[in-house]
Amino acid sequence: MHVLFYHQNYPAQFGHVAARLARSHGYRVTFASREGPAEVPGIGRVLYAPKGGATEKTHYCGRTFENQVWHSHALFEALKAHPDIRPDLVVGHSGFGSTLFLRELYPAAKFVNYFEYFYHTTGSDLDFRPEFPPAEIDRLRARARNAGLLLDLDHCDAGYSPTVWQRDRLPAAYRPKVRVVFDGVDTDVWKPGPKTPRQAGRYVFPDGLKLVTYVSRGLEAMRGFDVFMKVAGELCRRRRDVRFVVVGADRTCYGSDEKHTGSKSFKEWVLKHGDYDLSRFAFLGTVPPATLARLLQLSDLHVYLTAPFVLSWSLFDALACGAVVLASDTAPVRELITDEVNGLLCDFFDVAGMADKAQAVLDRPDEFRPLTEAGVALIRERYSLDVCLPQMVRLYEQVMEAPRGPVTE
Repeated sequence: MHVLFYHQNYPAQFGHVAARLARSHGYRVTFASREGPAEVPGIGRVLYAPKGGATEKTHYCGRTFENQVWHSHALFEALKAHPDIRPDLVVGHSGFGSTLFLRELYPAAKFVNYFEYFYHTTGSDLDFRPEFPPAEIDRLRARARNAGLLLDLDHCDAGYSPTVWQRDRLPAAYRPKVRVVFDGVDTDVWKPGPKTPRQAGRYVFPDGLKLVTYVSRGLEAMRGFDVFMKVAGELCRRRRDVRFVVVGADRTCYGSDEKHTGSKSFKEWVLKHGDYDLSRFAFLGTVPPATLARLLQLSDLHVYLTAPFVLSWSLFDALACGAVVLASDTAPVRELITDEVNGLLCDFFDVAGMADKAQAVLDRPDEFRPLTEAGVALIRERYSLDVCLPQMVRLYEQVMEAPRGPVTE
């Protein structure tokens, strides 16, 4: 079987799946993306480049769809230039672009789409933080941003979402054709490790210090970077033996932080409005996976905060590495963490409460070891690549075996 994967970036959600299918299942695999290496052993690569996109003259509410159309057309043209590529199955991320146009190129193929997030104007990331209220135009834009995803929901043979919470954000009429299959954690990489030596990549941490880790793609409001810093500041005032290791780019990946703060970066704004002893913080930027895995193995406490939004891989990775996780008590997190069973939950806005729970973990680590063991077991039993990949393969095969039309469980 020939499977064509599409995502704007490589490897994203599909890279490790594509590699396993090519290596272990004998599939022919092609991966089309805008960015990434031109050659990957065992995987055919096609790169595309949009020739245009939304501008300031494009209506604000329509810019997401405008960009999706440019990406989708560029993807179509790039693949049309490779007539040797005739996939049996197309698997595409519905977000940056759409696989819709590929129906014209591959009329005999089956289509599976990955549905990550459906936007809502209430009870969502948009209105979660009262101190950063959305403008009216942002609420209107949220509704329009679902246009491309709705087209894919309609035309795909089947779809999947990584969590139940994310699947249930989709319109009820489409949920029967969308399964819940997580991306898969590579537990050969993300696993517990020894506490010594206290080194991760080129970073060395002195003995006798407690390490509190925070990881996010971007240091932003959506992931509670400002709340984390307040908790860290409180812990700094309470004890001298704690150091904070922050991994993430100084940028906003989700949301509109700059509209609310007027600063060049959210990190800059947060640090400007707090009294922090920065000698006790290590801001590492982005780090290689092996370095991050080692940091999580060494962590005495990992803090994960999020508005109601897609769950970060870092939460799964931290649990897999045996870290004690203190997380925000928000709906997507509760699907993964049960308070005082495999982690700790606290209200997103309760800085003092989070500091109290963090203090308890740092004071009495042995008391919380059962949580780490339960977290590791959960990832291995339900979210590891060894568990999730067969679920994906089963979905792909069932789609191929079924007659044309929606494939439901």
